[in-house]
Amino acid sequence: MARGQTGSTAKRKSNDTGVKDATESGVTQDELLSYYRDMLLIRRFEERAGQLYGMGLIGGFCHLYIGQEAIAVGVQSIKVAGDQVITGYRDHGHMLACGMDPKEVMAELTGRAGGSSKGKGGSMHMFSTEADFYGGHGIVGAQVSLGTGLALANKYKANGNVAFAYFGDGAANQGQVYESFNMAELWSLPVVYVIENNQYAMGTSIERASSETHLHKRGASFKIPGEEVDGMDVLAVREAAGRAAEHARSGKGPYILEMKTYRYRGHSMSDPAKYRTREEVDEVRKTRDPIDHLQELLEKKGWADEAALKAIDAEVKKIVADAAEFARTSPEPEPSELYTDVYLEAAQ
Repeated sequence: MARGQTGSTAKRKSNDTGVKDATESGVTQDELLSYYRDMLLIRRFEERAGQLYGMGLIGGFCHLYIGQEAIAVGVQSIKVAGDQVITGYRDHGHMLACGMDPKEVMAELTGRAGGSSKGKGGSMHMFSTEADFYGGHGIVGAQVSLGTGLALANKYKANGNVAFAYFGDGAANQGQVYESFNMAELWSLPVVYVIENNQYAMGTSIERASSETHLHKRGASFKIPGEEVDGMDVLAVREAAGRAAEHARSGKGPYILEMKTYRYRGHSMSDPAKYRTREEVDEVRKTRDPIDHLQELLEKKGWADEAALKAIDAEVKKIVADAAEFARTSPEPEPSELYTDVYLEAAQ
């Protein structure tokens, strides 16, 4: 059945973020089904990526987004054409939410010529300006400064667009983040900083690494407003992202959203995650899974039954299987590709 790791009968705990429950917000049947499909696509894609990594078909690092699907999908739902997305190395979910072709994303993971960056970017460094996706960055916190630069360009061009810069709870302690905050507020730049607080910065819990664990407050000294959001509820994410984007788009400057979420897998595929108990992970899967939660809402409203959800799951699995086969059979890049896309040739 199309659901997360637990059954739809699991009871979801009320969130402790202080935001109101968004499950009854105005949303159409088509929108809700679209969010469900997009989140399920990310889940199934990442599960298959983990399998390919285990088979040795994906080299280097590979950071999976399983458990955090509601954030990328919820924010994407309120974006307008031209708004940019930039993120760190846990980026496959953002790519798919932006509408990038799953075949090209999977082929990039395997370093093949059919990948979105011709096999040269891999898991952490692929781009698609056509999808307004600006990476994928391996240096912790680097994307925050770059995302602020995108917002500066938007203001300079007066194009009405907003840059969404994602980073994690670990990156929230990096110095360039605060330099970016200061500049963004000083110049009233249209940027939304999305902190994906999945509770563990690599292998260290936020309580052991951060003196202030309420990360949405990190902009207070720069006069940047922020709020805490249930990042396991796609509608709560959508609602908060809409408020933040309107704030930035209207000329009021940056906004911080701290998405309280949880990653089910280790920091990367090489991380056994021994710093937390299996019981802790199972409890989150059982009570807070974002896909299970959305399935429950669809069934509660009478907008999807078991057959409809199975059909969506079958469709998604076919897309992911085709992507994996394309990634496996696509040729490797020619050696000459080492010299392409290095410089931009300017017109004389």
